[in-house]
Amino acid sequence: MFDNLSEKLERAFKLLKGQGRITEINVSETVKEIRKALLDADVNYKVAKQFTDTVKEKAIGQNVLTSVSPGQLLTKIMHDELATLMGGESKDIKLASNPTVILMSGLQGSGKTTFSGKLANHLKTKRGKKPLLVACDIYRPAAIDQLQVLAKQIGVDVYFDKENKDAVSIALAGIKHAKESGNSIVIIDTAGRLAVDEQMMNEIAAVKKAINPDEILFVVDAMTGQDAVNTAKAFNDRLDFTGVVLTKLDGDTRGGAALSILSVVNKPIKFVGTGEKMDEMDVFHPDRMADRILGMGDVVSLVERAQQSFDEEEHKRIAKKVAKNQFDYNDFLSQIQQVKKMGNVKDIMGMMPGMSKQMKDVEIKEDATKGIEAIISSMTPAERSNPELLNGKRRERLAKGSGTNIQEVNALVKQFEQMRKMMKMMGNPREMAKMMNQMKGMKM
Repeated sequence: MFDNLSEKLERAFKLLKGQGRITEINVSETVKEIRKALLDADVNYKVAKQFTDTVKEKAIGQNVLTSVSPGQLLTKIMHDELATLMGGESKDIKLASNPTVILMSGLQGSGKTTFSGKLANHLKTKRGKKPLLVACDIYRPAAIDQLQVLAKQIGVDVYFDKENKDAVSIALAGIKHAKESGNSIVIIDTAGRLAVDEQMMNEIAAVKKAINPDEILFVVDAMTGQDAVNTAKAFNDRLDFTGVVLTKLDGDTRGGAALSILSVVNKPIKFVGTGEKMDEMDVFHPDRMADRILGMGDVVSLVERAQQSFDEEEHKRIAKKVAKNQFDYNDFLSQIQQVKKMGNVKDIMGMMPGMSKQMKDVEIKEDATKGIEAIISSMTPAERSNPELLNGKRRERLAKGSGTNIQEVNALVKQFEQMRKMMKMMGNPREMAKMMNQMKGMKM
């Protein structure tokens, strides 16, 4: 999302090269470029000006340590101010009452229904809650059907009444049903509405008054840019919502909404949607987003994802096989599937420091490992357990059976052998030391 902004900020920091001290003269041009980059990213003008004035004030006169360049020092100041601009720290949703009632609001097409499903999935799998989805969109055709499909997909209950055309009574009936069924969370999905539609705004205000929700989340499409901020202000004036959800952050958007919204409505961004799948959402962490904007990656989120998909018993089993040089195609397939659990490969790579810029124009299909998995699935149990059996004739059979070609099969075999050799070496300190000594002797 922030690739273009990151590139422009990087160019701005280069203007300070070779300076021993940040002064008003040498920082002015850099700050001017930073402000321009923020405006190009669709950040609210007042927010951009106030932000750069603060950065400039904090930067001027600061001594630059011998081990740190002026650009690096300004990057540190920028990081801290960006994190503050976006809320400083992550804000959790309130899970106080039983059941906790969460009211969803927003424009048509902002992704409320999809996010309602994602939130229910998140609270069920990560927080151990028992959510109930309540269908209060009485206008959009198939809105109830969509919620039912999502609920079935994630294994949660859904309450609906296709005969009832009163959103307030449906919401109240849904909460009553949750209490009777032992649901600890009630997520009320409402119809999309324009802030200028007085009748529709009165309806959601009436729902709020009747159910007195613990949380009111405003769901907004990040790709609408500055309009997202203006809409958020209009909804907040009527609903006084408790938090913002930015959806479609995986799209080609300039990201200005994420940087402006807190300053304008004084309400935190609580969640972000990063894709269409039910697990493609994250709690919003301002400091981690600042890391990503400045090209530092997001190692903490990367580690968290790895831990969530990490199978400790599987790791121990494979480690023993590696130690005995018995790593086979069954293990290789298991490793691929564990990595896939972490999410989109391009998104994962973008979390690594310095990789976001390199991955900008690289297209990685979601089914990038489909061919590899097909080839391994075409192997006999004996071939998977004994990689040495894969002679030329067997490889030809695998190509036909997997719908690939012989070159792809040979590439997989080569990749597997290289991986096995490296894993064996890493498990053998002597071999590792030998390799390091060989590398020292190489002329670069």
